[in-house]
Amino acid sequence: MSTPAPQLLRRTPLFECHRGAGARLVDFAGWEMPVFYGGAPNPIVAEHMAVREACGIFDVSHMGQIETCGPGALALLQRLLSNDLVKVAPGGAQYSVLCREDGGVLDDLFTYRLEAERYLTVTNAANHVQDLAWFAAHAIDTPDVRVVDCIDHWAMLAVQGPLAREIVQAVSDAPLPARMTAEPRRLAGAQTLVCGTGYTGEDGVELLCEPEDAAGLWDELVRRGAMPAGLGARDTLRLEACFHLYGNDLTVQRGPIEAGLGWCCKEDTGFIGSDAVRAAREHGTAERLVAFAIDGPGIARPGNPVVGGGEVTSGTLSPCLKSGIGLAYVPSERSATGTRLEIDVRGKMRSAVVKDKPLYRKAPA
Repeated sequence: MSTPAPQLLRRTPLFECHRGAGARLVDFAGWEMPVFYGGAPNPIVAEHMAVREACGIFDVSHMGQIETCGPGALALLQRLLSNDLVKVAPGGAQYSVLCREDGGVLDDLFTYRLEAERYLTVTNAANHVQDLAWFAAHAIDTPDVRVVDCIDHWAMLAVQGPLAREIVQAVSDAPLPARMTAEPRRLAGAQTLVCGTGYTGEDGVELLCEPEDAAGLWDELVRRGAMPAGLGARDTLRLEACFHLYGNDLTVQRGPIEAGLGWCCKEDTGFIGSDAVRAAREHGTAERLVAFAIDGPGIARPGNPVVGGGEVTSGTLSPCLKSGIGLAYVPSERSATGTRLEIDVRGKMRSAVVKDKPLYRKAPA
């Protein structure tokens, strides 16, 4: 019997930049991506702290993009997305979730309103194919709308940290757009969509450019002080900020209310799943997603059970807080801040406490 050929991993336009910088490359959602770069005794911590204290740059070109355009674009997206896009003017950005009829979360997304009838939605890498199919299937029932797969049209970089805007501004032909807005700019000669968004809890921008311009833009921003950072630091940063990771903290088995995302759900728009979300909001849910910190040693990992019900969905050692932190679903009656938890970490009981979100906050200047 012949052995099946191994599945080839996709590579972003920045692959050679990563290899040249000594990145450790891993399979992430079918893409060969850097988890960290060499050169420091603990590279993930070094990259994490660069973002918290100065500036880091991430390759996020594995993320998918879907363009929805035409007179029916708004009607389609109002039906698909949980938030209210009517409130977003051209040049604005909005976070939302994509739900099934039963309220289960298919993905969490950012949508940028590029023009009055043109939108760009960024999907998670592992969900892009199914999200695109979901958009296309519902577009059949919506007149005057086009849904276009744009994953090969863009490279995407995230520049994050207190110095991020200063570094990007130095190569921009105009002032950078404000947070939660998106506007075209020319950066180091490359036509770029600059978005005031990110996944680290720091200020910064996400940059979408043509694939052939990505390496030159990356090299110029690194030359000006942005430190390359990989998936490892991206995960520790987002956990300190208590941002969800699809597949861990969000799944089709759970809805946005129990995940703490009711703020991005506007049931009156009639989005798919809105009835289920409304019922969960009105009647409550059996579990809630909480942030926690461990007392003493130990790091909880996804799948570790919480004594008395629930389980950890994300966990790591926080470089800033110097303790184990994470997110977990627990019974709603045990979800209040200050509640003590016991987590079974591979047979060892670790004491933890429910904390307010985000877990990490900058000290006042």
